[in-house]
Amino acid sequence: MRAVVSVASALVLLLGSGSSDAQVRTAYPEKRGVKLSEFPRTIKLADNVYGYEEIRQPGFTTVSLFVVGNDGVLIADGQGSPEATKRMLAEIAKVTTKPVKWYVVGSDHGDHTAGNAVLPKDLTYIVSPASKGQLKLDAPAMTGDRQVIDVGGIEVQALFLGRAHTGGDLLVYLPKQKILFMSEVYLNRVFPAMRSAYPSEWLAVINWALQMDVERYVPGHGFIEEPKASREELVEYQRAMRAVIAEVTRLHKLGLSVEDAIKQADWGPYREWFLADQQGPIAVRRIYEELNGTLQ
Repeated sequence: MRAVVSVASALVLLLGSGSSDAQVRTAYPEKRGVKLSEFPRTIKLADNVYGYEEIRQPGFTTVSLFVVGNDGVLIADGQGSPEATKRMLAEIAKVTTKPVKWYVVGSDHGDHTAGNAVLPKDLTYIVSPASKGQLKLDAPAMTGDRQVIDVGGIEVQALFLGRAHTGGDLLVYLPKQKILFMSEVYLNRVFPAMRSAYPSEWLAVINWALQMDVERYVPGHGFIEEPKASREELVEYQRAMRAVIAEVTRLHKLGLSVEDAIKQADWGPYREWFLADQQGPIAVRRIYEELNGTLQ
């Protein structure tokens, strides 16, 4: 049986800096010192609150959150295949025998939803109108920007703070525990993925999140961090977003075509982030659409 581990015991010290809490800040498992055989990993974040890291191709994590209440379990975001979702349910069953009753759609993208068919059929879905439309989900959508779920004595809030990575992004907030699961609004050390994003609005959502009463920010991809590092990494992700938008805006102002901008884009230190080669050209195209007023 795979044990539930703490984040502290799962991370590797490095750099020879003399600091006892120096950690690898990367989405690459091998650089972080985490073996692929360690996945999936269930990480206790607070009493009855867990992060779940599963490895996916091309080799970085997809993160879910689950909350165990008196009457059942809430999941925020699933996994990218039926097999991966079955593994997640099996790992949840090692923590509790209580049934899964609620599911928050943080991201409607397939790497978080493609395994949903194997979830219990009587789930209560919490989903934004935009994501409901994308998934063609037969469930009522949220009617406002916040929905409170009583998970058997634990308050969970599903929040829509604006369009970001998908347009229907929901964040999951536990006010007592001061935990915010950000789904794909926060990609820890993964290059900003903008295929269906709203770049400037995404920055605004991160600004809102950083102003909230939160001690631990949990990403949708990349590693779950300890509380202090989680905020530092979200700030760093915000810097990456700003840098990418600023670089593309610079190229746009030069009058370059999209293809020439892709060739000339200089991502600075963020060229080393996971998926930079793949996601950089996509970001250029999407930001050009926003700058040209053609973003749908």
